[in-house]
Amino acid sequence: MAASTLIIYNPIAGRARVKAMWPDISSALSNAGIKFDAVATTAPRHATELAGSALGKYTAVVGIGGDGTMSEIANGLIQASAENETMPFGIVPVGNGDDFVKVLPPQAPIGSSGYHWRAAVQKIAAGHSQLYDLGRMSTDQIATKTYRYFLNIVDVGFGAHTVANFSSVPKFLSGNAAYLAAVLKTMIRYPVLKMRIQVDDALVFEQLTTMTAIGNGRCFGGGFWVCPKAVPDDGMLDVMIASRITRLNILRLLPKMKRGTHVDDALIKMSRARRVVLESEAPFLIEADGEMPFAPARRLSVDVLAGKLRLVV
Repeated sequence: MAASTLIIYNPIAGRARVKAMWPDISSALSNAGIKFDAVATTAPRHATELAGSALGKYTAVVGIGGDGTMSEIANGLIQASAENETMPFGIVPVGNGDDFVKVLPPQAPIGSSGYHWRAAVQKIAAGHSQLYDLGRMSTDQIATKTYRYFLNIVDVGFGAHTVANFSSVPKFLSGNAAYLAAVLKTMIRYPVLKMRIQVDDALVFEQLTTMTAIGNGRCFGGGFWVCPKAVPDDGMLDVMIASRITRLNILRLLPKMKRGTHVDDALIKMSRARRVVLESEAPFLIEADGEMPFAPARRLSVDVLAGKLRLVV
């Protein structure tokens, strides 16, 4: 029988956990009756290229890796579908944070982990799917109507600098420990951005912000629930704006973000929107799904593609 599913796996995801676990995952997929071809990624955005070429050749795509790998695959699928409904996409979470799957059924309670990779294999074998939203981004650094897409959360400020620092974290650390090490390094030096912000069609306002996050998903960084009430299939994005925050207040807020209770803090503004525009006189870093999708930019526009991404659940 010809393979109906394309497996895209990132060997270096999860600090090379995927490479070590691939024989077990491959066996589990076969034992579940899934007929598949498997391709390992070899470079950044290779997963996007592979996913984009799957249309017409396969009936589903499955990603094995972390949030960055899944984001690349989602980019390839939505580009191939010309922003119409994508082919089914299954996620086998084997990364460092695996944050996006925490919003998929059974939705993880705040502070807990998402489902195990073996449960993901069973979901893929069952083949049930539903439509979810996808975030869309553009900056002043790329051509008009050239977009990048995100599954989970895009942010500027502290979170983006934490992701930039993650690569320098010692390799023996993984998961929450690695993210915490990157956070502590970022606290040594982090920006306070002077932004002009527009939420939907409201008036533009100026804001000093340590971090602004826009979420389709609910948490990032291995379990910081920055947008704890986000719903990834409601056609809306949740927006968290943290004002200018001292190191002492960062230390106070981090445990709250682990519990999702920061939303009522006086230093935090929460809102919901279909479109958000961030602008600054100085270029700022942008992080999305644990990766840096753009060069530093002075303008970031974010909106939502409602119900376009078909996910295996």
